[in-house]
Amino acid sequence: MIRVLVAEDQSAVRAGLVLILRSAPGIEVAGEAEDGQRAVDLARDLRPDVVLMDVRMPRLDGVSATRQIVAERLADVLVLTTFDFDAYVFGALRAGAAGFLLKSAEADDLIDAVRTVARGEGIVAPAVTRRLIAEFAAASAREATVDPAVLDTLTRREREVLSCLGEGLSNAGIAEPLDMAEGTVKTHVSRLLGKLGLRSRVQAAVLARELMR
Repeated sequence: MIRVLVAEDQSAVRAGLVLILRSAPGIEVAGEAEDGQRAVDLARDLRPDVVLMDVRMPRLDGVSATRQIVAERLADVLVLTTFDFDAYVFGALRAGAAGFLLKSAEADDLIDAVRTVARGEGIVAPAVTRRLIAEFAAASAREATVDPAVLDTLTRREREVLSCLGEGLSNAGIAEPLDMAEGTVKTHVSRLLGKLGLRSRVQAAVLARELMR
């Protein structure tokens, strides 16, 4: 059972999200939060698998709440926004969010996204994510230069996995061309994140895109 915490300040929107998630087999709504601080507090108490996080909320914004939840390893965070590639989304990804989804997404896409993040795969809606990664990488490149020497800490296999992450591939999508089991891919992703000091596979994908520039 996937336990989800829904953090959204608009009660009508939050109720709709809860209704959609409760209709999905294998998903349980563990709690609801009307602001970012409440989301952090409930994440600490409930330890959900996924936090569905709106980026614009009172008391504590979604970016700051995401940063705290990820830093404390309380849950994976799937960010919701009404704005396509706005600064809040970039901030949430820098904070370590596992992925993002527009509020205009269909119910099935929302459910699939939650399941994807719960599996430990932060790439949601590949066609959209590739654009996001490209935009985010460009913004990051303007702020700082990534030292290619970081690749020296990775094994050949880990470099191959990193390259695939940069293409927006899921674990299953990586496993096939590299002739590996999905579990092995997950292990490689976890190890390369640790070596590179990254919080999420999305950040790894961004790094891969920067290094390929």
